[in-house]
Amino acid sequence: MNSHLKDMTYLVDHEGVTSFKLFMAYPGVFYSDDGQILRAMQTASESGATIMMHAENGIAIDVLVQQHIARGDTDPKYHSYSRPSLLEGEATNRAIVLSKVAGNVPLYIVHMSASEALNALAEARHEGLNVFGETCPQYLYMTLEDHLARPGFEGAKFVCSPPIRSKHDKHDHHGDLWKGLRMNELAIISTDHCPFCYKDQKELGIGNFSKIPNGMGGVEHRMELIYQGVVQGELSLERWVETCSTTPARMFGMYPQKGVIAPGSDADILVWDPNKKTKIGINDKHHMNMDHSSWEGTVIDGKVDTVLSRGMVVIENDKYTGRKGHGKFIKRGLCQYLN
Repeated sequence: MNSHLKDMTYLVDHEGVTSFKLFMAYPGVFYSDDGQILRAMQTASESGATIMMHAENGIAIDVLVQQHIARGDTDPKYHSYSRPSLLEGEATNRAIVLSKVAGNVPLYIVHMSASEALNALAEARHEGLNVFGETCPQYLYMTLEDHLARPGFEGAKFVCSPPIRSKHDKHDHHGDLWKGLRMNELAIISTDHCPFCYKDQKELGIGNFSKIPNGMGGVEHRMELIYQGVVQGELSLERWVETCSTTPARMFGMYPQKGVIAPGSDADILVWDPNKKTKIGINDKHHMNMDHSSWEGTVIDGKVDTVLSRGMVVIENDKYTGRKGHGKFIKRGLCQYLN
């Protein structure tokens, strides 16, 4: 542990790596206990680094998973039932408390799905704490009933953690998350892009939902999916740009190199056509190395026309025109939103 803490400081000071992700979920795999989290947060508070937190109570979740399996509840939908929103809310609150104890260390809660977690985050932000959060398209649009509970094993395509929530929960998670984005309780929309093929990967969990690899592919469609929220009146056009581009660049110390179109900045530009439509699907618009699309059949009221990366055209007419090796590591500064 001590060597890892020293590595954190070295990475901030010398390599431009200024954020570190920890997990309160997945015991025996990625899990960190409260003591380890506190020590990491204390180290981060000394350097100004941001702690990114997957906030779910993994110890309690493991008990619920085992109980479901023992009862024969093995279908993909039980992945969501075994990870209740209360346990996301509890872990989010606990992470916030630990960040206070560690000296108001910058804390960024990743891929939030639950109203209870959002309420804890909003309270912390109202206190003026350095606590921030993000959500993802799947938590804004998808439901347990329409996706995880599909016939047969189809629901496995939508197994991710935190899980997609039920539309019959006590809370309106979708509505609360959209509200959180409008009110800047939530700062950013990411994707938690973690793709697995259905065949030979997701299928590992046939007969036992706990063995389904956790994750969905979606990084290609984030801008499109959130623009649909603009069309539906959930967000303003300006807020779409903020949550998907400007704020991420500032949150992770890349602004103004990234996140703005200005002299001296990287010419990362999306040309968007609001008058056309986009159909998402494996045969329609799909460049990810997966054998299915999580958003199969979704139609967006708008279309990507052209994408430039550092001034070079990389997407045109739905074709990738970039070249291997174009990607460039960015040494990052500290979060630009700290109190």
